Amino acid sequence: MAEKNQNQYHPPESNGYHRNDQESLHAMEDEEAKRKKRMKWTIGIIAFVIFQVVQALFFVLVIMKFKSPKFRIGDLAVQTLTVGTQASPSFNMSFVAPIRVKNTNWGPFKYDASTVYFTYGGVQVGEAIIPKSKANFKSTKKIDVSVTLSSSNLPSNINSNLGSELSSEIITLISQGELKGKITVMFMFKKKKTSQMNCTMEINTTSKAVQSLLCK
Repeated sequence: MAEKNQNQYHPPESNGYHRNDQESLHAMEDEEAKRKKRMKWTIGIIAFVIFQVVQALFFVLVIMKFKSPKFRIGDLAVQTLTVGTQASPSFNMSFVAPIRVKNTNWGPFKYDASTVYFTYGGVQVGEAIIPKSKANFKSTKKIDVSVTLSSSNLPSNINSNLGSELSSEIITLISQGELKGKITVMFMFKKKKTSQMNCTMEINTTSKAVQSLLCK
């Protein structure tokens, strides 16, 4: 009977090692989860900072970059045109001048009243009055003005040049003007700007149309 008891199997007593291993594993998993969470927060903060920097650069380099609007005259349709001869040169002309103010800024351009002067050989032969108004942001303001031109005040030396041009069926005109105004961005940032017009056009006296138009 004693021998039977001695040969009986007894399971090993627990010494706590298995429980400690489980606790260590859980601790490592918790630490890994915290590390991933911190990484996500770090990536989120870095992405937010980059986004703010890009926004600031876009605001400074694009939105806050004030440019003078383009002040131009477009292709016009001559309504009436009478011309003299090479021996007795003269012209009288009427048309609707398509004035354009192209504003590429991120704010409206409010401009004062102005005048566009039409000259031949450096002598004024007519003008167009531009009323006070504004060109909205990223848009083109269209102004159509009736104009009448006459060579009656040209001096004799300019008249001789006009005679040569009339023999070639061409009248060369220059339109010049200045538009002063202010650009406002986000109702706070304001900048004064001046736009210049300097266009040269050739009118064909036979077709009564603009043969060429060049604006600087």
